Amino acid sequence: MTRSDFEHIAAQLRPLMLRVALDFFGATDEAEDVTQEAQLALWRYCERIDSERNVEGLAVRVTKNCCISWHRRHHSLPTVTDSSPSVTASALSPSPHELLEAKDAQTLLAEALARLEPRERQLFEMRQLQGLTLDEIAAQTGIQKSSVKSMISTARKKLLTELKHRLRL
Repeated sequence: MTRSDFEHIAAQLRPLMLRVALDFFGATDEAEDVTQEAQLALWRYCERIDSERNVEGLAVRVTKNCCISWHRRHHSLPTVTDSSPSVTASALSPSPHELLEAKDAQTLLAEALARLEPRERQLFEMRQLQGLTLDEIAAQTGIQKSSVKSMISTARKKLLTELKHRLRL
């Protein structure tokens, strides 16, 4: 599909993609952001999309994956920032110790990810953060599915080795 073809159908796909995001989040702001992110993802790979493929189905799938990624990024681990208010001890909020452990875990994982080769990291993040299938990753990157699987496996092994080394397990 050419970029001009994509530009033509992007306006038609947006309401569908927004409905998917609204169903997922229920909040307009997050849904708008995710819809924009999903359209950008489709734009990046539009030239690799087969014009005979169900583009609406692909748009829904990409939007769902972006919703999941967005949710994971913003809701998975508590983060501590300099501007965050002090945490009070209550049964519903994490303790300062838990927040510190979560921050340490995020830092440790970020450092381990930084040690991966750029292509390994990209493929690992597409699989783990974006929730893409091996077929989708292969289609988007132009790498054979078997190579994608192998590179993701290698990245996982490197991460495990690095984390074991740093945690002295």
